[in-house]
Amino acid sequence: MTAATDGPHVSGPAFDPWDPAFVADPYPAFAELRARGRVLYYEPSDQWLVPHHADVSALLRDRRLGRTYQHRFTHEDFGRTPPPPEQEPFHTLNDHGMLDLEPPDHTRIRRLVSKAFTPRTVERLKPYVHGLADDLVGRLVAAGGGDLLTDVAEPLPVAVIAEMLGIPESDRAPLRPWSAEICGMYELNPSEETAAKAVRASLDFSDYLRALIAARRKEPGDDLISGLIAAHDEDDRLTEQEMISTCVLLLNAGHEATVNATTNGWLALFRHPDQLAALRADHSLVPSAVEELMRYDTPLQLFERWVLDEIEIDGTTLPRGAEVAMLFGSANHDPAVFTDPERLDLTRRDNPHISFSAGIHYCIGAPLARIELAASMTSLLKRAPGLRLAAEPERRPNFVMRGLTELRVEL
Repeated sequence: MTAATDGPHVSGPAFDPWDPAFVADPYPAFAELRARGRVLYYEPSDQWLVPHHADVSALLRDRRLGRTYQHRFTHEDFGRTPPPPEQEPFHTLNDHGMLDLEPPDHTRIRRLVSKAFTPRTVERLKPYVHGLADDLVGRLVAAGGGDLLTDVAEPLPVAVIAEMLGIPESDRAPLRPWSAEICGMYELNPSEETAAKAVRASLDFSDYLRALIAARRKEPGDDLISGLIAAHDEDDRLTEQEMISTCVLLLNAGHEATVNATTNGWLALFRHPDQLAALRADHSLVPSAVEELMRYDTPLQLFERWVLDEIEIDGTTLPRGAEVAMLFGSANHDPAVFTDPERLDLTRRDNPHISFSAGIHYCIGAPLARIELAASMTSLLKRAPGLRLAAEPERRPNFVMRGLTELRVEL
């Protein structure tokens, strides 16, 4: 068996998630990684990087890998150091959400939550989503411009998922800050300060949801939390912690990618005026534009899995206990799958991007995210046809969750 650090290594500037220049545009470095091999060890994060579409797609479905290992091994069995005790509130919250669970717990929770994301349920949300998008864009137009991030991209998906969960409008202000601080822990090698903020947000968010769940037990409503409480089948029933973790996951995952896809997408359009002109001339391109923009500048750049049973990739053995980092952004620019991948082409038809992941952890909210992205784009095209960039945007320093700090626009 090959040791965890044997095999091809990443060296030089090809991959540096803490370098602002790399974060600004990682795609040339991804091309270099793909040329170097199918799997490369990256010492600073102790991970194996997988940059090719075929491998990423296959590994997302490979049951020899898992989002967690704790259903089969202790930290010590797996050769890993347990997280520090002071981070326990974050890990308790995170580890009971279905994104970080494996079957049978993942299957049980996903089966229950999926009832809220059936095609019929999502279709019923369309008028609400489009009405909210029109309202938000209308305010932006009335003001003559503003920050597309805080005026449209953020409030739309946050309001939609909060509405589904049954979170009162008056309680929604802290949702996005809590989410941002929790999601900071998904970056590579988060700092102690990032961890402390995530712990505080985890405690505050959990306390809020615990009180809301207690209120819904007394007075059920027509919302997802009430539906989770009402599950009477023993096979589906959630513990209170699973319910809290599920609600936090739905809120975080239900808007983080959509927010970043919106701002990344509009920035790409502003920087490709020919494509923006074509979209303005033909709104029927919106569905394919949504897919292409998610491929072209991927909102979630990296997805981690643990090796539960050793695997071999291109002659390199990854032993049990190794961590694999699947590079979604690189896979979405793989020329073996996408013709001329560095070109933004809103008419691209063959577009098997993996921005929503694959396998059992495929994004349960993908159909809703597509509706939200199409709704805000359509409303902006109709009501703000002269929309343009008002200032050079600043990119968030994060690599894993790729987005902007603001996107100033004017009419």
